[in-house]
Amino acid sequence: MKLNMNIPEGHISEKWTNHKFNMKLVNPANKRKFDVIVVGTGLAGAAAAATLGELGYKVKAFTYHDSSRRAHSIAAQGGINAAKNYQNDGDSIYRLFYDTVKGGDFRSREANVHRLAEVSNNIIDQCVAQGVPFAREYGGTLANRSFGGAQVSRTFYARGETGQQLLLGAYSSFNRQVKLGNVQVYHRKEMLDLVLADGRAVGITVRDLVDGKVESFSAQAVILATGGYSNVFFLSTSAMNCNATAIWRAHKKGAAFANPCYTQIHPTCLPVHGEGQSKLVLMSESLRNDGRIWVPAKPGDHRPPGEIPEDERDYYLERRYPSFGNLAPRDISSRSAKYVCDEGKGVNGGKAVYLDFADAINRIGEDAVRDKYGNLFEMYENITGENPYKVPMKIYPAPHYTMGGLWVDYNLMSNIPGLFVTGEANFSDHGANRLGASALMQGLADGYFIVPYTIGNYFGSEKPEKVDVNRPEFKEAEQNVKDGTNKLLSINGSQTVDEIHKKLGHLLIDKVGMSRDEAGLKQVIEDIRKLRDEFWSDVKVTGKAEDLNQNLERAGRVADFLELGELMAVDSLKRDESCGAHFREEHQTPDGEAIRNDEDFSYVAAWEYVEPGKWNLHKEDLKFEFVELATRSYK
Repeated sequence: MKLNMNIPEGHISEKWTNHKFNMKLVNPANKRKFDVIVVGTGLAGAAAAATLGELGYKVKAFTYHDSSRRAHSIAAQGGINAAKNYQNDGDSIYRLFYDTVKGGDFRSREANVHRLAEVSNNIIDQCVAQGVPFAREYGGTLANRSFGGAQVSRTFYARGETGQQLLLGAYSSFNRQVKLGNVQVYHRKEMLDLVLADGRAVGITVRDLVDGKVESFSAQAVILATGGYSNVFFLSTSAMNCNATAIWRAHKKGAAFANPCYTQIHPTCLPVHGEGQSKLVLMSESLRNDGRIWVPAKPGDHRPPGEIPEDERDYYLERRYPSFGNLAPRDISSRSAKYVCDEGKGVNGGKAVYLDFADAINRIGEDAVRDKYGNLFEMYENITGENPYKVPMKIYPAPHYTMGGLWVDYNLMSNIPGLFVTGEANFSDHGANRLGASALMQGLADGYFIVPYTIGNYFGSEKPEKVDVNRPEFKEAEQNVKDGTNKLLSINGSQTVDEIHKKLGHLLIDKVGMSRDEAGLKQVIEDIRKLRDEFWSDVKVTGKAEDLNQNLERAGRVADFLELGELMAVDSLKRDESCGAHFREEHQTPDGEAIRNDEDFSYVAAWEYVEPGKWNLHKEDLKFEFVELATRSYK
């Protein structure tokens, strides 16, 4: 396996501009000769499909939803970053670049991150032109607010429903191309295999989720925009159907999987409330702008929050990180919440902390708070029955975003020619930890402004021919999908798919969650292997392959999670350092801060699949020419 990053030469501020000029172009009339498959219709997928359709390519877009608008991007709440410097508070493209590299604990590729910062401003202009109703100041200018890991206000937002509004903007552009005939949408179809011919990606094999039909589609390039894999933990902030199957099946066909151990635990989520719970609820990080996080200073203090005076409260983020306070990055904030709960200071049975708006309400008034966060407060009250204007919210960290994903080069192409990966499905921009409001930025940057350029360069350089779906490679993929389905249905064991998925989730959150150690990782690898054997010998998948069968859908996804979960632990064990969201207990300062090992681990871990439970490690060395490696500090 070769990892050619294809990073352009030159100063970092000129790389993307020069690269665009030096790319091979496709004549507008010739664009109609190229077919592109886009899997996933969230922000990254819808943006790519709409833009490629606008350019003249013929696009086939696939979603397992009944409407492409149901993609999970719609659930993002707090905002999207851009270096507009509307606040005149010192922001710049370089500062956004620096904050993102630092936020990822110096484990991301410089060139990709700088490009992301560069195109961030274009995203805002694009979305405003689409009619996205960003919040505005009294004079009409776009409003900004702060997010974790930054000391400037660069986050654009639409109250607490930014993802929904951005997706509606992308969806409108997407539908315009559907109407014009440039994009064809395939609903309720799940990609279950990637088809390769002559070493390049030439199509996909899907199963229709309504009638079970297995069929293949051909194109000169495939774009995977299928999101992250946090549902490997069973309980996460992702929708229940979010999964890793598309990228995992591509991985098993030869695509390198990068940094699987980098999984983000979001600090502001509703606590787990029972065994029957199917997912966790995110409360936007934007709430940390005005909400203060605290616990009782004395362990075991079970008084109601209103009866605990100021001098008996521990505002632990403000105490430990005075420069950033409640806006410390997510990995640090999550671990800090765990620490105080482990000390016995937690509330709500010991597994929550307070997010308190009393000071903000006293300072700016309840109406101003309602204008900023009203729908988030309503959501909290609807779920918990408590009024957060009167009592503090109770929050606790939960699995949320995944920084790992398929390895891609500067052009967002995997090591398989013709297979491009965008948004959360790739690894490229966030290193070991993602700053808040950067996910929407990356998804739209990849879809609107990067992959439409780089896929054209691939077409212009390689001139790939479209492959007929009757070729043996397609028929073999279809048979593999059918055989896998029949195998799942034939086991007829005693355990449900969810029972085994929950067991996997408990193993991972305990041993590969907010902190890891060598002994726990070695044990969990063995435990996952045993659980995988248990799945393939004792799972019960009811129903038929020819019908709508959600039990069968989940079984295939959990089968992939059982392999991915092991790779997460293997990668965590190999990375014998602490960095960002990957926190090894053996490598910390006396006061609990991460200790990196730049000499041995300043690389991207790109894993090559061999067989279940066996991978080969390849390394992409990270070079820092424009940001000086330093101990990450938010104090």
